[in-house]
Amino acid sequence: MNARRSSFEDEAVDYAAVGATQRTDLMQYPPEGYVPSEDEFRLGSGEERFALASSALLTWGLHRSSGAEISEVHPGTGVQYGGIAFAEDGTPLEPIETHEEQRFAEDGTPFITPGTTVVFAGTVGGEPLVGPHRVISVTEEPGHVSLAIGTMEGDPESGEQSFTIEQREDDSVWIVVRSFFRPTKGAAKLVGSKRRRKTMNDAYLRALLPSRGV
Repeated sequence: MNARRSSFEDEAVDYAAVGATQRTDLMQYPPEGYVPSEDEFRLGSGEERFALASSALLTWGLHRSSGAEISEVHPGTGVQYGGIAFAEDGTPLEPIETHEEQRFAEDGTPFITPGTTVVFAGTVGGEPLVGPHRVISVTEEPGHVSLAIGTMEGDPESGEQSFTIEQREDDSVWIVVRSFFRPTKGAAKLVGSKRRRKTMNDAYLRALLPSRGV
């Protein structure tokens, strides 16, 4: 799998700490007012297990297998912005934009691109998952595939969640789910609770087990 990193940040998300699920100190120093969570589960081992789990993650298979309903999918642009470069005299140059062609899974399902927006409905682990979300980042590197999703206005929660598939040095394959959430104004306090997040994370983790056919 080729290394590929891309991200998309937009004012449409309803929180400021965009990308904070990628910080190593999230559990110790979450964004102020947000409840962090982190769970991981071993899915098996080997290249095939890693490839299958990664494909499921990047085609919404993980969410659908967990019980979520997905509608109003609006694909992102696939535009990736490079960092700031400098000319020989030290003058900053405009960031370079590159556009990646749409990629597809073996069954023809398009892979998720940064900037994609979706509306979730249904339940995950018996807990409701509703409202609009935007894909913040997609990362594909050898042994590491990650997807980060943020909430948008109209969701009863505010925050971000990332899903990472890892193939570690001992060839074992894991899924790691990290998040930070808080209820939006007027939503029940239970929405952002640790118990709710733990229940949902367990459903995500189980969704990719080999016994589920993924």
